[in-house]
Amino acid sequence: MNSLLHRVPLSRISPSSFLACVEIPSHSKNKYEYDEECGALRLDRILYTSTHYPHNYGFIPRTWGLDEDPLDVMIVSSETIVPLALVDCKPIGLLEMKDGGKSDEKILAVCVNDPVYSAFTDIHQLPSHLFEEIRHFFSVYKQLELGKYTEIKGFKGVEDAYETIEKAISRYKKKFPEESGE
Repeated sequence: MNSLLHRVPLSRISPSSFLACVEIPSHSKNKYEYDEECGALRLDRILYTSTHYPHNYGFIPRTWGLDEDPLDVMIVSSETIVPLALVDCKPIGLLEMKDGGKSDEKILAVCVNDPVYSAFTDIHQLPSHLFEEIRHFFSVYKQLELGKYTEIKGFKGVEDAYETIEKAISRYKKKFPEESGE
C-alpha cells in the first residue's frame, strides 16, 4: 500500500517518540480524515457545535487503535500546523474516552521542535486551562449531532501513553503483517 499510514518507517515510531500526521489544524471546525485509499485528506464534516479543535489533531502512522483506526493524537503546540505535515512528537499523556459507546484513546503529545512546549514531559505540566480546554472540547464537540455522543473516562500520565502506543504498534503489526517489514 502506498498510504502514509504505512510509508513512515517503523524506526520513526516508538512509544517515547514518533512522527505524527496532522489531519486537523488547531482552531479548525473542519473535521478532516486521512483517506487511506486516495492518500489525501477528505472533509468528514464541519463540526455542528460552536467549538474548534484546541490543538493540532491527527494520527500516529504504523499504529492501530481500539477504535479500528490509526491511534489518534492531539499535538499541543504554540502554532497551527498545516494538514498532512509530519511532526516529531513525544507523548505526555493519554485521554481515555468513549465515542458512541466504544473505546477511543487519544494520545496527548508535544511537538519536540516547539520551544514553548518541548520541555514538557507529562500531562500534569500543562497549564490547567489547556488541560480543561481539551477535556471540554472532547466532551461537547458531538453534542449537536443526532445520535452521537462522547464520554470522558479520564486522563492518564506519560507511562500509560507509552503502554497505549506500544499496544497500538503491536495491533498494527498483527493487522498489517505485510507492511510490518522494513
